[in-house]
Amino acid sequence: MAISDKTLTCVECAQDFTFTVGEQEFFASKGFTNEPSRCPQCRAARKNQQGGGGGYGRSGSAREMHPAVCAQCGVDTMVPFLPRGDKPVYCSDCFSAQGSNSYR
Repeated sequence: MAISDKTLTCVECAQDFTFTVGEQEFFASKGFTNEPSRCPQCRAARKNQQGGGGGYGRSGSAREMHPAVCAQCGVDTMVPFLPRGDKPVYCSDCFSAQGSNSYR
């Protein structure tokens, strides 16, 4: 059965958002069985309200994360730097799979 993008409605703001094929594959790879109930903006706001759930830098403040698309698998991801477009950006799974070659 082929999967396709799904339109879901956020329980917080009632706005429609797209649950992309890449996000669905990512959720499945992590073993998540439920679809997201909040849009990306409301998820980010909720995460910030709850202290960010990690990702703190040396100063103790939450890292600023930036949206990106993995150059290898195409999944939407968040990275702790602003992608410039001159180098590929990878999701954490693809980055880990790169091994020591990722620093070349």
